[in-house]
Amino acid sequence: MTTPTRRGRELPLAPFRCARLLLLVSLLATLAVACRTAGAPPAAAPAVTVARPVSQRVADYLDFTGNTVATNSVTLVARVEGYLESVHFKDGARVKKGDLLFTIQQDQYKAQLKQAEAQVLAQKASLAHATTELGRYGALVKQDAATETQVDQWKYEKEAAAAGLLAAEAQVELARLNLGYTEVRAPFEGRAGRHLVDPGTLVGSPGQQTSLVQIDQIDPIYVYFTVDERDLLRIMARHRASAPESLTQETIPFHFGLLDEDGHPHEGRLDFASVSVAPTTGTLQARGTSANQDQAVLPGLFVRVRVPALEQRDALTVPGDAISFDQQGEYVLVVNDKNVVERRAVKTGQQVGDALVVDDGLRAEDQVIVEGILQAIPGRVVAPHPRGAETAPPPATG
Repeated sequence: MTTPTRRGRELPLAPFRCARLLLLVSLLATLAVACRTAGAPPAAAPAVTVARPVSQRVADYLDFTGNTVATNSVTLVARVEGYLESVHFKDGARVKKGDLLFTIQQDQYKAQLKQAEAQVLAQKASLAHATTELGRYGALVKQDAATETQVDQWKYEKEAAAAGLLAAEAQVELARLNLGYTEVRAPFEGRAGRHLVDPGTLVGSPGQQTSLVQIDQIDPIYVYFTVDERDLLRIMARHRASAPESLTQETIPFHFGLLDEDGHPHEGRLDFASVSVAPTTGTLQARGTSANQDQAVLPGLFVRVRVPALEQRDALTVPGDAISFDQQGEYVLVVNDKNVVERRAVKTGQQVGDALVVDDGLRAEDQVIVEGILQAIPGRVVAPHPRGAETAPPPATG
């Protein structure tokens, strides 16, 4: 079929039919999509887990950084000269007070002791002889058979023999001391380091001090830390006593933990503080004592020190994972009564286990999002699900 044109020419109608068909197909497709869209159900609200803040009794505390120090520490040295014969301990072993650690050659000092004891016997004999002669000449003087000069001479001999006996006895004591110094013993219970001298070495040479081993007493163990002036006044005010009395009576507790430990598992009592605050730094050095029966805490470690207050207060706590941060500060996400997410600025305090104290910004009846935070956007409707009964805190009443 053809159609006339203005110039009498005939054009085919097929292109016009194809264009109409394409337009009809496009309209049908658009209507089909619109129908499917209109009939689709709305997207489900994201599910989140919520929990109410937990009310509990907490105590404020102050945190410091300190280091551990041995209660007693000494480096044993050789007090007499001689060759080191033997070492009687293993490096790093625990030792008790009086344990034999080293033996220095003893033959020379045993001989000197015998020599001193022999000198005592000689002086005793001289004293006995002088005493006898003095008595004899004293009797002869009365019979005019001796002179006063002879009596005075024997009196001198007796007194000289008595003085010589005292000196000889003193030499015996010195010889015994020197012989005793050949056995080096532990002065207190503790842990020995490595031996610094091997057997066969000449030790104790005059003018040269020979170190043998270092021993540290670490049960109990000291913890030293510095307190600034403001915190010191707070501690004193909390305990309602002067610092010297409180420290002397060891009534102020403290806790500390190592860098690889959770929390502050070790406990002790403060027992010392400097008598004055350093004017240059405004700080005061304090010390605590803690039991260390298993000797797991070694000297020289850095520790986290916590000094709690005696007074406790009621506070709201939330899991630490529920706290978020942005440029405006700390906040939590809560679900209101219309299941809409709200951003709530909070002010947190100390940590209690895995939870944080919230000092401001929350109420006991708030539902805090603790899981699914990434899906919770302020202003969005969510599907809140309370935390499981076995872990959820009881809801606040009222």
